Amino acid sequence: MIVSEPVIRMENIIKRYYIGKPNELQILNGISLSVDQGEFVSIVGESGSGKSVGMLTLMGLLASNGRVEEGKILFDGENISPPHMKDRKEKRAYEKKMQQIRGNRIGMIFQDPMACLNPRQKVADIIAQGLDIHHRYHSQKERTEMVADILHKVGLAPEHANRYPHQFSGGQRQRVGIARALVMNPKLIIADECISAL
Repeated sequence: MIVSEPVIRMENIIKRYYIGKPNELQILNGISLSVDQGEFVSIVGESGSGKSVGMLTLMGLLASNGRVEEGKILFDGENISPPHMKDRKEKRAYEKKMQQIRGNRIGMIFQDPMACLNPRQKVADIIAQGLDIHHRYHSQKERTEMVADILHKVGLAPEHANRYPHQFSGGQRQRVGIARALVMNPKLIIADECISAL
């Protein structure tokens, strides 16, 4: 019997923030997590316990202001742990690698639907951001159709694509955030309290 590699594996993650010595905050203390293909995993804990920090660490979104001291993060067997990044070259290489993974192979639905949407962009451009970066369409018509299709799937109308985030309710904005994650058909979706605003 062949045992497949977990989609994501976090092993003994310890993450600290430094706010001026000796003021060190340890946010994650030995966190381990494994998610297999097709598996749903829920993380439950009180407010401030580090749930969001853990998921943002996994996405590489906190690498510049809080490093992983110990442990590693594997996605499809590939080590995507944020390095200590003592030099700019190392930081650029890590960011380039994570740009290929974030949004493309791992999608994230953020907790705050207003803070995660660019208020100056129309919904069509917000949803299609990953499609644009990773060249997932062959024509503008195909891009428009992909955006309209995903809007329909999350309960919004195609005409909503031409509106701005402030023209939506909180629940509708969260649907836009969900659409942005789903349109890329990622292998893993991280949802940070995504239904709280619906």
